[in-house]
Amino acid sequence: MNIVLASNNAGKLAELQAMLAPLGFGLRRQSELGIGEAPEPYRTFVENALAKARHASAASGLPALADDAGLCVDAFGGQPGVDTAYYATRFGYAKGDANNVRALLEQMQGIEQRRAALVSTLVALRSADDPEPLIAVGRAVGEIVREPRGSGGFGFDPVMFIPALGKTFAELPADEKNAHSHRGQAARAMIALMRERWL
Repeated sequence: MNIVLASNNAGKLAELQAMLAPLGFGLRRQSELGIGEAPEPYRTFVENALAKARHASAASGLPALADDAGLCVDAFGGQPGVDTAYYATRFGYAKGDANNVRALLEQMQGIEQRRAALVSTLVALRSADDPEPLIAVGRAVGEIVREPRGSGGFGFDPVMFIPALGKTFAELPADEKNAHSHRGQAARAMIALMRERWL
């Protein structure tokens, strides 16, 4: 079965392809099918993921998988949350991972409470009209370090320190990161749901 990934993020595609490989599904990025990005007007991960999955499924005629993920910082009341991808633009920087990290570290100067969570919400639909979307959530709790560490991963991985592992996500090999990450947790839950409901 082919599934369209409602994202153009190469990092997400690579991670999700590896994690969903046991099911034998072909995962294709929506841009490969000429599908543009969906509007994301909502304030919760689940609403945005559902909107993205419906958009990609309607445009492709295929089942769709969407991920809406972000960083929720305790000291900022859970922000940037659904605005994570555009976080740097709030502070005059261009959109991008490196600028997001830079802006976050600048905004957290002098803040001692550095607890944060990376959250991933995956939504899968058999069709755009599927009345029973599959929804899986993963949450990785850690602390924001004061300077980037490691060269792996993407997004906020270089500053997301996981105390139980003693490293940032960017310092971990991909397989170890996937075993502990928010997206890895959500993907494992989604695989279980797909096996139970779709296969």
